[in-house]
This record gives sequence, structure tokens and C-alpha cells, in this order.
Amino acid sequence: MPSLRDYRDRIASVKSTRKITSAMKMVAASKLRKAQEQAEASQPYAQSMAEMMARVASGVVVSDASSPLLVGTGSEQKHLLVIVTADRGLCGGFNGNLVKAARAKISALREQGKDVSLVCVGRKGRDLLRSDYRPQIAQSFVGLMGSSKVEYKDANKVTEYVLEQFEAGAFDVCHLVYNEFVSVLTQKPSVQQIIPFAVPQGASKESDKKKESSGGVASAYDFEPEEEKILSALLPRNIGVQIFRALLDSAAGEQAARMTAMDNATRNAGDMIDSLTLAYNRARQAYITKELIEIISGAEAV
Repeated sequence: MPSLRDYRDRIASVKSTRKITSAMKMVAASKLRKAQEQAEASQPYAQSMAEMMARVASGVVVSDASSPLLVGTGSEQKHLLVIVTADRGLCGGFNGNLVKAARAKISALREQGKDVSLVCVGRKGRDLLRSDYRPQIAQSFVGLMGSSKVEYKDANKVTEYVLEQFEAGAFDVCHLVYNEFVSVLTQKPSVQQIIPFAVPQGASKESDKKKESSGGVASAYDFEPEEEKILSALLPRNIGVQIFRALLDSAAGEQAARMTAMDNATRNAGDMIDSLTLAYNRARQAYITKELIEIISGAEAV
């Protein structure tokens, strides 16, 4: 049975831990507001960019001169996964759930006989995947989301590397794996194809509605300058925008998950302190009762 000193030491230790988790919760809450504003501000732009690309791509006649970023390389053998996680832990299942989704995607591609390579954005994703997929990790980026504000130039580092590898023929298809920021309590692991360009489901439905409203005839587009020049500028920019959005969603989701995890940890610490205090009082009462019995027994013996 633990001594009274053991109980006091453990209660003091849990109280110190509760102070730390409470402070981390408040820090995460203050950072969450800015990160959430950034993420919510980027989502309409990223969605509009994807919808615009879908409309333009639907009116383009595919030819040998079409950009590989739009039509692909003609093969789907080599796949690249850009996995966006956090640099730090203590945020519940935020990193673990995303890595689980990434592992499922890797397994599905391997079952189809595809070659898979990885680009890890964030220290936690790199560390968790390194044990099983070290040879497949082509590059890793650390510290892009460590500051209070995620900048487009940080996302551009990832974009430039991905485009360089695509031009070098290192992969045929690229998927972006990240935590989509839905709300403070919900971060959903998502897989989005960014190379070659894939029409988003929302954009395709919107296009179908517009076709129905216009009598089933798709709108015709005249391009000035040529469509190849327009797409050669828009396609890389769209990739950068989608990667930037993924970084912003991940940064906001990390702070939201950390705030929730630290709040739960603070509550659990309070419950543990109450339980330990009750056990301490019972042990102290038993110790006092034992001493009284010994005194009375000694007095009767005299």
C-alpha cells in the first residue's frame, strides 16, 4: 500500500501536469483563432480555383500539345503521395488518423501493382512512416507550419519540388493527403488528386446543373491567348493553391486538435487529483486509527 508521502508526491505531480496542459490549451486556443481565419479564408478561393479549372478544362480539346498536368503522362504506374502532418504531437489522433489514411492509400496502390513514393510535409508524418517506408520517402519538409502564420512561400517550396519531379518523370500521378478542417471538433483525413488535374465532384455537379439550365448545351469558351498558354500558367498555380490550402487546413486542424486534447487532459488530471485525494484521506484516516489503537493498547497494558 502506498505511503502518505507517496500520495502527496503523486498529487503534486498531477497538479503540475494539469498546469501545463491548461496552459497548452490556452495557447492552442489563441493560435487557433488566427489559423482558423486563414483556413476559412482560403477555402472559397481554392474551391473557386478548382471550379474555374474544371470549366476551362471541360472546354479544351485534348491534343498532343496539351499539358501533361492536365492529361497526364499516359501512364499511371508511378504515384507520389504528398502527406501533410504536424511537426509536433500532443494533439490527440490528428497525426495518427492521417498516417492511417496514408497507409491505407499506399496499401491500395501497392495491391494494384503501382510504384509509390512519398513526400512528407511535417515531422510527425515522416517519423511515423519512416519505420515502414523509409526507401519510399523521396523528400521531407519540416518547419513549414511552425510559425504563427503559414505563408504561401512555404507552400511554394513543396509545389516547386513536386513540379520538378514531375518534369523529371519521377511520377505519373500525384495525390495530396491532408486533414481537411471541417470544424473545431472535426478534422477529416482527405485524399485529393492534383496531378493530373481531376475535376472536383462539387464542380462537376455544378457544371451539370448549368448544362441542364441551358438546355443541355455546354458553354463555349474563346481563349485569348491560346488555351495551351492559359493552362500552362493556371495548372501550376492551381497545384500551389491546393497545397497551400492543405497546409492552412492542417495548421488550423492541429491547433483545434491540440486544444481539445489538452482540455481532455486537464479534465482527466482534475478527476485523478480528486481520486488520489480521496485515497490519501482514507489512508491518513487509517493511519491515525492505527496509532490510536496502539496508544490505547499500550495504556491498557500498563
